[in-house]
Amino acid sequence: MSLASKIAPGHAAPASGPNAVDPGDYYRSICHVPDPPQTGKKPKIYGYAEPRICTPPLRPLTPETTLGYDVIDFAENALHLKLYPWQKVLLCRMLELLPDGSLRFRTAVVLIARQNGKSTLSQVLALWFMIVWGWPLVLGTAQDLETAEEVWQGAVDLVEEDDELSKLMQRVVKVNGKKALELKSKPHHEKTSHRYKVKAANRRAGRGFTGNLIMLDELREHQNWEAWGAITKTTMAQAEALILALSNAGDMASIVLKYLRKMAHEAIGDPDGICEEIGAAGPTALDVADLTEDEDFDEDDLEDFEQDEETLFLAEWSAAPGCDKRDRQGWAQANPSLNWNPGFTERTIASACKTDPEWVFRTEVLCQWSEGTLSGPFPPGSWDKGKNAMVTLDDGSQGIAPEDRIVPGSEVWAGVDQSHDRSMTYVAFGGYRADGLPQIEIATARHGSDWVKGYLMDDKRRGRIKGLAGQSKGAPISPLLVSLAEDEEFTIPVVEWSGSDLTAGWADVFDSVRDEKVRHNPQPVLDTAAATAVLKIFSGGAAIPDHRASPAEVAPLMAFIAAKWLMGRKQVEPPPPPPPPEAVRSDDIASYADDDVAQMGF
Repeated sequence: MSLASKIAPGHAAPASGPNAVDPGDYYRSICHVPDPPQTGKKPKIYGYAEPRICTPPLRPLTPETTLGYDVIDFAENALHLKLYPWQKVLLCRMLELLPDGSLRFRTAVVLIARQNGKSTLSQVLALWFMIVWGWPLVLGTAQDLETAEEVWQGAVDLVEEDDELSKLMQRVVKVNGKKALELKSKPHHEKTSHRYKVKAANRRAGRGFTGNLIMLDELREHQNWEAWGAITKTTMAQAEALILALSNAGDMASIVLKYLRKMAHEAIGDPDGICEEIGAAGPTALDVADLTEDEDFDEDDLEDFEQDEETLFLAEWSAAPGCDKRDRQGWAQANPSLNWNPGFTERTIASACKTDPEWVFRTEVLCQWSEGTLSGPFPPGSWDKGKNAMVTLDDGSQGIAPEDRIVPGSEVWAGVDQSHDRSMTYVAFGGYRADGLPQIEIATARHGSDWVKGYLMDDKRRGRIKGLAGQSKGAPISPLLVSLAEDEEFTIPVVEWSGSDLTAGWADVFDSVRDEKVRHNPQPVLDTAAATAVLKIFSGGAAIPDHRASPAEVAPLMAFIAAKWLMGRKQVEPPPPPPPPEAVRSDDIASYADDDVAQMGF
C-alpha cells in the first residue's frame, strides 16, 4: 500500500489552490509507507500521512529544496527515533527552502488531534536546530509551564542517553521555572554554546531574549495576543528563525490560532470556506465609518506586501467539515498516528466517540472547530436557534427579510455598554417585530464614548427611543450614564440598572434564548460575545457575564441584556399592532452611507 493510496479521495497530497505543486517523486520515495501488517478479518485503518489541508510547496521537495530529509536522517541515526509517516511529511513540507537556501517559512501552524506525537516532533526539531544548524537559542512554551517542561525534559533525556550526544552537553539547569539545556558548539559553529529554555506563555515570556526557534504548544489556549506578542518578537532581529505553533483545533475563544488559520486557509484558496464573512447582517452589523482607505497606499506596495507575506505555513490534520463523527476515515484524517502507534487504536477512538459529548469529541479527536466554545453560557445550539436567517432581498443583496426586522417606525429601547478597556462603546436597540416577538440588535459600535449622546439624540432616532439602560454602578459605562442622566439636553430617560436587576436581566435573557422567545440578527461581534462569555456567579446562584474573565469582549452581550431588561420593565402590555404601511415615513429608512442601521430604520 503506497502513501498515495492512504489519502482519501478529494484530499490528495498536493494541497489545493492556485499554486499547488506536486511534491515530487523523491518526496514520495522517502515518505513511502510499507504495507502495514493486517491481522484478523477486518483490516485496520491507518492514519493519513498527508495533512488534509496544507500550504503547497513552490517546487518538488528534494534534499536540495527542503531541510526535512536532513532532520529525518538526524532523528533516525543520531537520536535513534523511528518517526511516524506524518512526521516525515511535515518536516519535508514545513522546512522548505527558497532558491537562495533560506527557510521559506518563518511561522508554521500545525493542527492535529491530541496524542499524536507533537512532543516528539518538537524535541527532534529543537535538537537538530541546536546541534546541526547551530541556532543559539530555542524557546519552548505552553499555556502552563509544566507542559513546556515535559517536552524539554524529553529532549534532555535524548541527549543524556546517547554516548555521542552526551559529549556535547555543557550544562543542564533543572531549577523550576528556569530550566535550560546548554550544549557545546561544534567546531564549525561560531557560538560557544546553544541553549534550549522553557517559558510559560504569558506577556513576559521571552522578553529580554533573542530567539531562533520558538515552539508554542497548544496555541488554542491563547485567548489574547499578549503571550504571542511577547515571545514571537524575540525573532525580529534574526535573519533566520522559525515560530512553530502546534495545537489541536480551537473555538471562538482561540483568538490567535483562529486568526492565523484563517490567513493560511485564505492563501491556499479557502478549502473549507472559513474565510467568507458569514453572519454579518449587512448594514445592521457595525458602524464602519471610522474605517477609511489609505489614499497614499500604492498598489505596487500592496503587491510587494502580499509577496512578502508568503511566510506562513499551515498543515492541518482534521476531519472534513460535515463528516459523521463515526466516520473512521475522518478519524484517520485527524489522527495520523492511528495504528502506526501500537497503543493508539480504533478501539480507543471508538470509546471516546461513544462517551464524549459530541463537540468535545469533534474538537479533541477530530480536530474540528466549534462555532462557539465548549462551555458557553447558553445551552448548546440555543443562541443559533434565535438567529434570523440571511436571505436574498429584492435588489439582489443579502440581508434580513422584512418580516424578521423590528417594525419600522415603532418604539425601541436602548442598551449600552463599554469594553473593559474603555476603547469601544456598543449600543443595542430592542423592539418588536410584526409577529410580536422581541428582537435585540447591535445598532452600532464606535471608539470611545463621546459620540453616544449625539448618536441617540439624532432626529432620526430620538423620537423612537423610549429609554436607555446600562450598568449604573461599578462598570466602565457607569460614568457616562451618570453624565447623561444629569444632562438637561439629553431628553431620553436613563433608567438605573444595578444590583439584583442586573442578575434578573441575565436570567431573563438566558430563559428567553433557551426557550426561543427572543430574536437577533447574525452579527459576529454579538455572536462571539454570546458564545464565549464567562459568568460571574454570586451566592445563591445568580449570575452576570464577567468582563474581566471572559476571553472575548462581552460588552455587546451586556448591551443586549440591558435593552432586553428595559423592554420587559417598560413594556408590560402586549406590543401594539404594526402601523399600516402608509404610516411609515420614507425618511425612516436611511441609506447605510448616512446611517449605521439602514435595515432597522434607526
